[in-house]
Amino acid sequence: MADISCPICTVDDIVDHKDKYECMTCGHEWPKEIVEEDEHVEERVVKDAYGNVLEKGDIVQMIKDLKLKGTSKVLKSGMKSKPIRLVDGDHEIDCKMDGLSIALKACFVKKVQS
Repeated sequence: MADISCPICTVDDIVDHKDKYECMTCGHEWPKEIVEEDEHVEERVVKDAYGNVLEKGDIVQMIKDLKLKGTSKVLKSGMKSKPIRLVDGDHEIDCKMDGLSIALKACFVKKVQS
């Protein structure tokens, strides 16, 4: 075993079980921690309705009319946003349109080329 020692007595006389380690000297047992050496977090890629990659600060434009739930307002096709912010969840985009702070799904917008 590579460089594993007991966290209690610091002796390296360790038994490797399927889901834990056991020190042969003091009898202490502790769970195995899964360590992935090439662990890298993939950044979420959000794409608009046409496959363009969206980034924080982009400006988007509605591609179809959408009625906002709970209000009588409608976001009209062609309406542009203020710079967007990408968030986790079902509605990937936070932005302001027509003076309202809203969350949108990326499939209803297209990136405005600047």
